[in-house]
Amino acid sequence: MFTGIITDVGEIVAIEERGELRRLRIACAYDFESIATGASIACSGACLTVVAKAANGRTEFEIDAAAETLARTTVAAWRIGDRINLERALKIGDELGGHIVTGHVDGIAQIVSREKFDGMARFAIEAPEALARFIAPKGSVTLDGVSLTVNEVEANRFGVLIIPHTLAVTTLGLRQPGDLLNIEVDLMARYAARLAQFPAS
Repeated sequence: MFTGIITDVGEIVAIEERGELRRLRIACAYDFESIATGASIACSGACLTVVAKAANGRTEFEIDAAAETLARTTVAAWRIGDRINLERALKIGDELGGHIVTGHVDGIAQIVSREKFDGMARFAIEAPEALARFIAPKGSVTLDGVSLTVNEVEANRFGVLIIPHTLAVTTLGLRQPGDLLNIEVDLMARYAARLAQFPAS
């Protein structure tokens, strides 16, 4: 479980194709001893398991992306040198600074436009049609692992405002129109929609 508050930006330093499995090595600023094999780390929103680690002048860890992850997320498009948002799994007692995020990416969204003003950026995002009904004004959404508040919604498109701090400490500062983002809709919205399918008896 995560909150969508990014704690580091990692870099892809190696990729190994293993049939339908893809192993990626990610360099980060986390303390080497604090990462355990088997730990969960959200990598640009996708919850992935640490399968190995190394200290090569900086902390590096490896994750395996299986066919389902490669099909439903942007992981298949990652290349060596790409930077990705990282968040460690919540511990009991941690501050819930964003919203409840599972790290189970629902699909891939696309940036339609980016407007700059006062050091901030307003993004218009196109969501997959199947996910649009879960996105509401003033609700929460996770883009590449970042917890954001939805400003406005029109059909499959919605807007988010990115403050200067978030632009500086996440990969959203690098994103431009046409870029693809991992999207996870709000867990509560998903359950509410499911409950609405069954009238009270």
